[in-house]
This record gives sequence, structure tokens and C-alpha cells, in this order.
Amino acid sequence: MWRKLKITLEMIKFEHTIFALPFALISVVLATTGWPDWRKLGWILLAMVGARSAAMAFNRIVDRHYDLENPRTRLRALPANLVSLAYVVGFTLASSLLFIVAAWMLNRLCFWLSFPVLAILFFYSYTKRFTNYSHLVLGLCLGLAPPGAWIAIRGDLHAVPLLLCLIVMLWTAGFDLIYACQDVEFDRQKKLFSLPRRFGISTALRISTFWHLCMLLLLFWLVYLAGLGWIATVGVAAVALLLWYEHRLVRPDDLSRVNAAFFTVNGFISLLLLFAISLDKWF
Repeated sequence: MWRKLKITLEMIKFEHTIFALPFALISVVLATTGWPDWRKLGWILLAMVGARSAAMAFNRIVDRHYDLENPRTRLRALPANLVSLAYVVGFTLASSLLFIVAAWMLNRLCFWLSFPVLAILFFYSYTKRFTNYSHLVLGLCLGLAPPGAWIAIRGDLHAVPLLLCLIVMLWTAGFDLIYACQDVEFDRQKKLFSLPRRFGISTALRISTFWHLCMLLLLFWLVYLAGLGWIATVGVAAVALLLWYEHRLVRPDDLSRVNAAFFTVNGFISLLLLFAISLDKWF
């Protein structure tokens, strides 16, 4: 049982939850006066786990043949036959149900929105078949977390969570673009679409830098729009330094540190923003 659990968590890259979850919690902090409702917070966390697990498992199902042929991914659970296709399908359905039930427990609007959200999450898995901008679609998938958390708390929508959605979308698309540079040759061979394949690695890295610069400008706008102060501003400045470091790690002729740029630095970015905005809001 523990072995299968470990394989499942590895299959859905559970540790990558650190990307979107802090932004959902930032939305909770900004939507709440005082301390959050712990019951609602619990259902929000379950909804996040369910939605992300369903999306990742569905992606593994759709991409299983490509994963088998790609040297970088052929040791993943499905192509390596560590789990069966039926198991992953069942896991996807169970995770989707968890998301829908959690949304129902939050409020009616969350419940009805859970279905188009799942459709968007599943749609992403097909985008590399027909568009170079799958990176932005992935960003939108993660960016849906802050508006969802806001609706869960307040039952309505506001400019702040929509701005957070755009921030997460640009941030995610930027670091996914860096990650996608590893698969340029494979994408060309299999006629899959991506910006690194379309424009080359050098241009793709410049586009990633531009998207992250736009993200930083929107973060400063968020500080103003949400009425935050100097602590949040310092946090955004620290994020700018981390993004500068991230782009220093990767060069067109040296992709050996992509994993450090992709996971380590971006994990710090999301947690740093959550910490800074929470401190600013409460103290």
C-alpha cells in the first residue's frame, strides 16, 4: 500500500502543489477579515488537492505514449508499468469527485464552476497537439486557484483574485517555458507544439523573461490594489531577485540546471509571497 501511495504521489508530482497552493492561500488572506474560517479552509485545501491530482493523472493518461518514447519521461509510472491504466483512470475519477464534493461543501457557485474548471484542466493535456501557447494554458490552469479560493470565501468575484489569476498565469507560463526547452528535439520529432520548438531556445528564454517581468509589474499593482504596505512591497522586490537568479541558472547552451530553476526557485517564490502578504495583511 505504501509503495503504491509513493508511486501515485510521484506520478502526480504532488510536491509541485507548492506552486499554486500558496497563491490560493494568498487569495484567502486577502478575501478574509480577521482569521479565516477553518472549515472553509479545509475544503479549499481538499478542492485544490482533488483538482490538481485529477489534472495530473489525466495528463499522464493522455501523454502515456509520448512519455514512453521520451527518454526524459519513460520511467514515469504508466510507461514503466508501475501502475495500470485502469488504476490511473480510477484515480482520476476519484480525484475529480473529491474536487466536486469539496466545491459543493463550499457554496453553490463553487459547485457549478467546478465542472468548467475540470474541463479546462483536462483540455490542457491536448494543447501541445495544436498550439505553441500551451504554456499559457497551463498558467491559466494554476491561475484558476486564487479566484476559486476567493469565491469559496466570499461567494463573489473581485479585481484582486482576477489579477492574482493573471499573475500566476504569467509566472507559470514563464517557468514552464524554461522547462519545455529540455524537449525541443523530441517535440520536433513528434511534431508537438511549443514555443522553444517554434522559435528556438534563445528566443523562448527571452519570452520567459518578458512574461516574468510582466508578472512583477502586476505584483506591484496588486500591492496597490489590495491596499498592502511596505512588507508586501519588500516581498515583491525579493521575488524579483529570485526571478533574476532563476534566469541566470539557465542558458541556451546549458540546460543542466533547469530543475533548480523550475522547482527550487519557484517554490521559494510562492512561499515568500504568501509569507510577505500574510504579514502585511495581519500585522
